[in-house]
Amino acid sequence: MRESTLRFGAQTDEVTSLLRVVNLVRTRQAVTRPQIGTATGLGRGVVTQRVDQAMDMGYIVEGEVGPSSGGRAPRTLRFNSERGFIVTCAIGALHLHVGLSHLEGDVTAHAHLDWDIARGPAATLDAALELIEQLLTEERARTGDETQVWGIAVGIPGPVDFTSGRPVAPPIMPGWNGFDFRRRFKQHFDAPVWVDKDVNLLAINERTNRQLPDIDLIYCKVGSGIGAGLVSRGRIHRGANGTAGDLAHVKLAGSDIACRCGKLGCVEAVAGGWALVRDAKLAIEEGARGMLASRVAAGAPLIPELIAVSAEDGDALAIQLTQRSARVIGEALSGMVNVFNPKVIVIGGALASAGEIFLSEVRHRVYEQSAPLATRDLNVMVSVGDVREPLRGGAALVREQLFEETFPRWFANGRPEISAFESEH
Repeated sequence: MRESTLRFGAQTDEVTSLLRVVNLVRTRQAVTRPQIGTATGLGRGVVTQRVDQAMDMGYIVEGEVGPSSGGRAPRTLRFNSERGFIVTCAIGALHLHVGLSHLEGDVTAHAHLDWDIARGPAATLDAALELIEQLLTEERARTGDETQVWGIAVGIPGPVDFTSGRPVAPPIMPGWNGFDFRRRFKQHFDAPVWVDKDVNLLAINERTNRQLPDIDLIYCKVGSGIGAGLVSRGRIHRGANGTAGDLAHVKLAGSDIACRCGKLGCVEAVAGGWALVRDAKLAIEEGARGMLASRVAAGAPLIPELIAVSAEDGDALAIQLTQRSARVIGEALSGMVNVFNPKVIVIGGALASAGEIFLSEVRHRVYEQSAPLATRDLNVMVSVGDVREPLRGGAALVREQLFEETFPRWFANGRPEISAFESEH
């Protein structure tokens, strides 16, 4: 592309029409030159010029030969999704997941590390960046191409101010309050960064999978902690301060059990995975027998996943704990159903892997305690449980921010440079 034409910040007619051509190809609304002409009203010569400019900038490449409409078959065009990488870093209470995607959002490589988030932000980000660099090195060696990072998504298990990208008093992340995630990642990759709570990434992934642009959906994750992501008319609903969907610390009537957030009687203090581990440990110490106790005695770590697996295998203590959690979660969700009226509720996380033992109890409570009209068309289901779900959701978040929210701001630069996002970040 002739740099002198696009270095100006103003949206000239040329830049505007060029951006539209790229977007038509990117979204597959028009994938041949004749289709672009029909969609834009531009003449054949101008379409050819704009396509050539987009190719010079690296946004568009030639595709396969398309079907003929009577004359010579046109060559199709496609968005050059290999032009950049999207990095997703999903930080959990006890793990790190990182992934790479090209610009179409499919995860091409991912890695996992067992990790205790209580080790703090400096050590956690060091470990995450090392994992990401390993993936980038391997992918670049495989392709022989020094593809640059175009955007980063970070998911964390706690409330986030999405505007600043900083955690806000996260209960299970001591030392992380107000931590500036963006600075480390921006310095390392020279690319824009978006930080969100992990369950929002999962909710975005579910929305993307269903390909329903106006869906209303709740994704409820029940792992060590509890969280919910809300999708309203196809868009993540974060609320005024990023706390929308915080089921974990709703007060349960009649409960005075201490929660790790410092309050008493929270949903998470009764139904969260860490609460079930606490109660399972106490029961085993007091003489409970069965498969769960035997596995713990044999050296298996007492974690929420072990309780879920043991419940599926028929252990009485594990079933009791799992169903108790499901009842409380179902009751908490029923209030959200009445207020939010979703079309779909997806249950994910470690305890959801107990399958119908968990899901049937949640479903029963939701249908029993919600308004009949709110549940008339409601579908309650378990997530697939693929570890790449938050990575896909993070890639979808970055694509949404880059191409739907900010594309005109940085388009003329050829890639999303940090300077184009400074006012936002």
